[in-house]
Amino acid sequence: MTKYAEVITRIKEDMEQGGLRRGDQLPSIRSLSLELNCSTNTIIKAYQQLEQEHLIYPVPRSGYFVVDPQRIPNEGKGEEDAIDFVSAGPDREIMPYRDFQHSMNQAIERYREDLFSYSEIQGLHSLRVQLARQLRDVQVFTVPENIFVVTGSQQALHLLISLPFPNGKCRLAVEQPTHTSMLESIRQQRVHAYGVEVTRDGLNLEHLESLFRTGEIKLFYTVSRFHNPTGYSYTNEEKKRMVELAQNYDVYIIEDDYLGDLDTNSKQDPMFAYDSSGRVIYTKSFSKVMLPGLRLGLAVLPSELHESFLRAKYAADVHTPVLMQGALEIYLENGMFETHLQKMRTIYRNKAEKLREACRRYLPAGTAYTEPRSGFYSVLELPPPLTAEQLRKHLAVKGVLVNEASGMYLPEFRKSTVIRLSVSQVAEEQIDRGIMLIAEGIWELLLASRKGIQFI
Repeated sequence: MTKYAEVITRIKEDMEQGGLRRGDQLPSIRSLSLELNCSTNTIIKAYQQLEQEHLIYPVPRSGYFVVDPQRIPNEGKGEEDAIDFVSAGPDREIMPYRDFQHSMNQAIERYREDLFSYSEIQGLHSLRVQLARQLRDVQVFTVPENIFVVTGSQQALHLLISLPFPNGKCRLAVEQPTHTSMLESIRQQRVHAYGVEVTRDGLNLEHLESLFRTGEIKLFYTVSRFHNPTGYSYTNEEKKRMVELAQNYDVYIIEDDYLGDLDTNSKQDPMFAYDSSGRVIYTKSFSKVMLPGLRLGLAVLPSELHESFLRAKYAADVHTPVLMQGALEIYLENGMFETHLQKMRTIYRNKAEKLREACRRYLPAGTAYTEPRSGFYSVLELPPPLTAEQLRKHLAVKGVLVNEASGMYLPEFRKSTVIRLSVSQVAEEQIDRGIMLIAEGIWELLLASRKGIQFI
């Protein structure tokens, strides 16, 4: 072991064993070099490596201090991790921690004076200029004046469903299933919502039109690409038809394009691109493609909603944190975001292909599944008489984690037979084995059911 590696190992062991705790100061570079009989450059290099791992931090003219020893990776000290089809955050292995750290440091310098005052409710103008440029890459052409920076796109959804709209209507239409945070916003605000079913073949457009025709629907909420949880993406023809219906029946659409950046098909457009009437409100998040902890998103709003949305945003949080906005601005303007997206698209495309192939190969007859394109989501509908809860418990014993999707439905649409799969944090080499174990679990439960055995 080199002296450099020896220094790092020794400090990590001190942290693990409690010799160094959060906030403790590390030995000075000179004293540690004398104690270990090595050069000061070796100690500096080791401390810099520990800093890059976010285990220690420097204080000018004071030295280095421990950040959080509880977060030291416990490599090689436990059983093999479970295959996790539940977690839905971005792939941890390719998150741009270092690049974004540089952007954050620059933002502290650029916006240090702004930290002593409240910022623009709508978001930093310079960031909105960068966002308008970036949106052009996904065929959303707008101006900075129509862009509103929000604390995660969920904030925009939560505020919009309660706002009065120019059409004077008050009810919502939402895809079924849909993500739980949207359903929770509907429950919390006691908004009446109608569901429109999304299957492996897409949305029931006839049902959607019948709802629009009633004259009660203010908003239709849709995830147009890489739907959560089905993974479905609408065709351009389907998107155009939905926009036509919204225009014909005076309904607004919230188009949640949270994964649109991952679409590798340049011919696929958002609904926003087909709307010239201001009926489509476009929302976007940076959580799934970058770092969920950023809590940054945007909404592109028609002029008639600007004032009411600003008032609602002000009441919610005054403004989105300036440092996060500034860091994202720098990240975008330096081209880091586009470089990161190229890696993301390749990885998630490969994951989607592996998931599709594994489902085709292993899943027993009677198990329906949606074919993912994003490398994030798919759903399995189990053959009767199995339930998602049965399978979840059965697979946990095998070290496979899955999530039943019953909480992603309005009460009248709820199903007990649907499993949501997320492969965003599953290593490519684990996907095949994971689906094989799921298929094995389905077979075991089906056989047990036929024999009248309670098999958990």
